[in-house]
Amino acid sequence: MPQMTLDDLAENFALFDDWEDRYRYIIDLGKKLPPMPEAEKTEASKVRGCMSQVWLVVLPDPGPPKRLTFHVDSDAHIVRGLAAVMMIIFSGRTPEEILAIDADGIFARLGLDSHISPNRRNGVASMIATIQAMARAA
Repeated sequence: MPQMTLDDLAENFALFDDWEDRYRYIIDLGKKLPPMPEAEKTEASKVRGCMSQVWLVVLPDPGPPKRLTFHVDSDAHIVRGLAAVMMIIFSGRTPEEILAIDADGIFARLGLDSHISPNRRNGVASMIATIQAMARAA
């Protein structure tokens, strides 16, 4: 997926008048994620706390500076789309940048905090916690 910025994402969201269109856009983002090799879909790469199955692996780029790129996949279309949003926010950044990101603030800016179900919010929080743990470990 070409590197989209958070500002690009926010601008694209603003183009849609209703949430049905935004949901379709999120699903389309998920369809653009590069496929995750089946070999990476292991118990170790499974994100805990998600209702759907989500797999997340980190691909460190030694840099300098050291950056973390993530591979992510899900068996649910909307979750795959939300995972794509996570990649826009976190992937390709240094561990320090990742840990400094206010993901809740970003989700509020995009309106996602109030337009996804509590179960999906819990899953997103689990993805964020996993990404931050990977950044701390790097």
